[in-house]
Amino acid sequence: MGFDRRVRIAPSILSADFADFGREIQAIEAQGADWVHVDVMDGHFVPNLTFGPPAVAAFRRHVRTVMDVHLMIAPVDPYIDAFAQAGADILTAHVEAGPHIHRTLQAIRGAGMKAGVALNPGTPAEAVAHVLDLCDLVCVMTVNPGFGGQSFIDMTPKVRALRSLIGDRPIHIEIDGGVTPQTAPLVVQAGADVLVAGSAVFSGGSVENPARYGENIRAIRVAAQSIAV
Repeated sequence: MGFDRRVRIAPSILSADFADFGREIQAIEAQGADWVHVDVMDGHFVPNLTFGPPAVAAFRRHVRTVMDVHLMIAPVDPYIDAFAQAGADILTAHVEAGPHIHRTLQAIRGAGMKAGVALNPGTPAEAVAHVLDLCDLVCVMTVNPGFGGQSFIDMTPKVRALRSLIGDRPIHIEIDGGVTPQTAPLVVQAGADVLVAGSAVFSGGSVENPARYGENIRAIRVAAQSIAV
């Protein structure tokens, strides 16, 4: 059986109600989320501060799908084991976060997780060409990392370049930032198959009104699948 490149929607809980993460995670999964995306920020690599391993461990108790943990921190290596123990299924590090991304990816896989590598908007696809055999996922940032709710930066040429570099390797291409029903088809057509969406999923809904989450997820999925091949 070939690698499954069907479109997956990964709501970012950075846009959830911080006072009710457990029920928010349960709500988005019940409404059709494929993965749960957790943005870890350190106030150093990016200008914001969010979650550490204890929070991720708390989220893990509620996640029934895939917990996709995106590290926007530097350095990465000292924290890999902590996030593995917290229950991350996929751990993604930025190629810009340190001088030894090859070592970092080896360490992530060695800790029992799938390994992802992320690229900021200004970083070319070729920056990960020589580490793809250590990757399970490449995350293309379509905003400058650090905050939710930003406008989409068109990185479709980079996505196409990555798709060509990846070839038949079993590697997901994930898009993070500004994903909406309008932008989803652009990146899926270019070769992406995992769409991280924060504001576009959580807008208008709540744990008391979770049906809106489902409507938002379906709108992104339908738009993305309208041109998926």
